[in-house]
Amino acid sequence: MKNAVNLKVFGVLVFMGAGLLLNGCSKPELTQADALAMIQAKYDQTPAVGVNITVDDLGMRMGAAAKYWNRTTIYPNKYWADFTLTPEGKKALKLAGGGDLIKWRPESATDTRYSIVVVSVAANHLKAKDIKDVENEVIPGVDAAKGVSFNESVSLEGVPEPLQDIAHNPGNKLSTKRQADFAFEGGAWKLHSIE
Repeated sequence: MKNAVNLKVFGVLVFMGAGLLLNGCSKPELTQADALAMIQAKYDQTPAVGVNITVDDLGMRMGAAAKYWNRTTIYPNKYWADFTLTPEGKKALKLAGGGDLIKWRPESATDTRYSIVVVSVAANHLKAKDIKDVENEVIPGVDAAKGVSFNESVSLEGVPEPLQDIAHNPGNKLSTKRQADFAFEGGAWKLHSIE
């Protein structure tokens, strides 16, 4: 009888110990807020960069009105021109190819698709926004994985308003859909990759 009671007590202890062990090994939930914080921390660790801004015909007129560049040469066909960055322009942007001369060479006087790329002098980190629901993922070589889609946006903080207005013209992409994958390693969720 005494052995039976000891066996029951031992069985209960083993059962409780197994329950505690299983609870101790369970993975914490990966919340949207946690996922967003890890993605943003990754972006914040990356060096800040200027924003690439496509400048089309409308943008050229807006930039001239903002006194970012002055026309220095007009060619015989009347639609080719050279523009030089002004001191005000050099404070706000730089040319993607370097220098301070914009060689404006559309195909015709009615070509509104021709464009150049400028880069904002103000450098910022990318921003993660609009995070979606966290879902289970399969990542080769990883035991437990989760994934989430979100929008990666450029930051126009510190960019002068006329250049921000040009950046909002058609042809500029200020936000991109991305996918982030997370792996459960060492007892915690960690950012695995951003695609």
